[in-house]
Amino acid sequence: MRFIYLTIIIFCVSLKSFALFAHDSFADLVEDLVPSVVSIASKTIVIEQLQQHIPQFPEGSPFDEFFKDFFDREQQTPSQRPLIGLGSGFIINKSGIVVTNNHVIEGADEITIIMADNTEFTAELLGRDPKSDLAVLKFDPKDKELVSVSWGDSDISRVGDQTIAIGNPLGLGGTVTAGIISAISRDLGNGPYVKFIQTDASINRGNSGGPLFNIKGEVVGINTAIISQTGGSIGLGFAIPSNSAKKIITQLKDFGRTKRGWLGVQITVVTKEIAESLGLPDEKGAFVSNVVPEGPSKEAGIEEGDVILKFNNTEILKMIDLPRIVAESDVGSLALVEVWRKNKKIIIEVELGELPETTYVKRTNKDNETNTIEITDLKLSITPTKDDEGVIVVKINEESNLLAGDIISEVNREPVTTVDSFIELISNIKKTGRNSLLLRVIRDEKSLWATIKFKY
Repeated sequence: MRFIYLTIIIFCVSLKSFALFAHDSFADLVEDLVPSVVSIASKTIVIEQLQQHIPQFPEGSPFDEFFKDFFDREQQTPSQRPLIGLGSGFIINKSGIVVTNNHVIEGADEITIIMADNTEFTAELLGRDPKSDLAVLKFDPKDKELVSVSWGDSDISRVGDQTIAIGNPLGLGGTVTAGIISAISRDLGNGPYVKFIQTDASINRGNSGGPLFNIKGEVVGINTAIISQTGGSIGLGFAIPSNSAKKIITQLKDFGRTKRGWLGVQITVVTKEIAESLGLPDEKGAFVSNVVPEGPSKEAGIEEGDVILKFNNTEILKMIDLPRIVAESDVGSLALVEVWRKNKKIIIEVELGELPETTYVKRTNKDNETNTIEITDLKLSITPTKDDEGVIVVKINEESNLLAGDIISEVNREPVTTVDSFIELISNIKKTGRNSLLLRVIRDEKSLWATIKFKY
């Protein structure tokens, strides 16, 4: 009998071990997932004004005026240098839609998508949202067949679930790491709109924007941040939950910006003193310190001094929970808000407004793309502006300081109004035998100077 008991115990332990190590290899799963993950290279042109020291000459010396004029002309042409950033992303649609972090592409002048097989594509920004640190890109895959990911349900993820991270850490594209979910609903103090999944799957610089998969191969998170004193992975990685990201990503893809619900109140923490003075049994909820005069809450009847306890039957455990829950609600929807006022609970119906947001997408003048003219002497294509104040760069055929979308307003200090005036200026300057042109360019509503050479 003792032998039988011992056998049963060993058998049970073996079953438990099998359950723990059933996934001793992710090789087959990873092989299917890697083609859907991309590396992202973002190029930012940094303009630096040259600092040169003018030789000192006696006052009134003819050399004094000569060198002053010379250095004034030289400093009109600032130096430009590219900064290259590396990150990760993943394909959510076979038409070429890619998700990544906002901080991976923020401020980028050029964005390049690098596939697992090292094929490269130029991407454009469809929309980005700094509040959630998400961005959506688009590229033309041409004849290449793409592999897209499947979304998982992050709400059912549990601490202890196995995870797989794939990305481009430190420029090492296609890197796979594995671990478990260490915690859920982590608040990192970087804003109220996202609570993170914590994982011990190794995440390093360059993993940002890459997917966190469950063992079904579904994306349950977007790797975004690490906590580390050294800058390397110490097992504290954080991902935006898929259920928080999906709605934002759809809005960025469709509208170029987010559309968040808005209650129109300013709130603060319910302290022990506030709870005691108002007769609340605990310190849960959000204390309404101010109501926006023309906001949805004012019209609905929410007052300063109310404590919001529930929003659509969701209990507000901490003050910081309310902005996230409201933001995830649909604009124009009716919300039931439970408030504490004068020692009793009141239900107030509020029609949510839209939280004011900024659109960060750089728009090009697509209406004039049919009027594109190629300037063979400079190896670029241009199109007119609507207001006849310069010409728009549509395409650059060789390495250049210019970017698509730049507006050229001057050539060698001569104003450019139309395409014809630009072509005439180029032709006249070329006849003088000069090899380079100094262009005044408007980029992102800022003025800068760039040089370009004739192509022979």
